[in-house]
Amino acid sequence: MTTAQHTADDLRRLAEQAGRDLEEASALDVLRWAADTFGRRFCVTSSMEDAVVAHLASRAMPGVDVVFLDTGYHFPETIGTRDAVAAVMDVNVLTITPRQTVAEQDAQYGPKLHDRDPDRCCALRKVAPLEEGLRDYDAWATGLRRDESPTRAGTPVVGWDAKRRKVKIAPIARWTQEDVERYVAEHGVLTNPLLMDGYASVGCAPCTRRVLEGEDVRAGRWAGLGKTECGIHL
Repeated sequence: MTTAQHTADDLRRLAEQAGRDLEEASALDVLRWAADTFGRRFCVTSSMEDAVVAHLASRAMPGVDVVFLDTGYHFPETIGTRDAVAAVMDVNVLTITPRQTVAEQDAQYGPKLHDRDPDRCCALRKVAPLEEGLRDYDAWATGLRRDESPTRAGTPVVGWDAKRRKVKIAPIARWTQEDVERYVAEHGVLTNPLLMDGYASVGCAPCTRRVLEGEDVRAGRWAGLGKTECGIHL
C-alpha cells in the first residue's frame, strides 16, 4: 500500500485507465484497488443514508477515513447513524462542518436560505466544506448509483473529478436498490432509520420529504424546486 502523492496528470491517467479496467469489477475489488493505489490518501464520503460503501471500504482498508458533512440541518436519525457507524465499524469517521453555523448564515443571508436560494445554501454548507475536507486526499469514494436518477445514469465506476483534480470512485455505481438491500441484509449493515419511514433518499431535513409511490428515489429531495443535486456531484 502506498501513501505517495501523485501529480494531477498522474491521477487523471490513473482514473481514465481504471475506469476502463474496473468497469465490470466487483465493488470490493474496486475499493481494494483504491486502497492499494492511494493508501491513506483515499477516503470515503458518506451522507449516512446507509453505511454500505463505508462497510465495503472497511473490508478493503480497515480504519479507512469516512468523511461526513454535518450541515447543521440533518435529521437526528442521520446524526445517530453517524455515531453508530463510528462506534461499531472499523472506520475513522471525520465530521466536517461549514465555516458558518446556521445562526451565522441566517444573520448574513437571512433565515431559511434553503427555501429562497437552495443552490447557495448547498454551496455554503456542502460543496465548500467538502472541498476543504478532501484537501489531503488523492481519491474519494461515494455511494452514487446509476439507477438512482437520470442525472446519475452515466456515473463511472472510476472517473476523473476535474473540478477537484482527484480520482472519484463509485464502487456501487452498477448496483441496483435490490443489490443494496441484499448486501445490507447479508452483512447487517447500519442504515438510517428514515429509510424505513418512507424516505428513499436522506438529506437535510428542510429539503427532504418522503417519496410517493412510483417516484424515483431522488424525488423527495428539494421537491418542487426543479433541483435534484446539491452540487457535490456536478
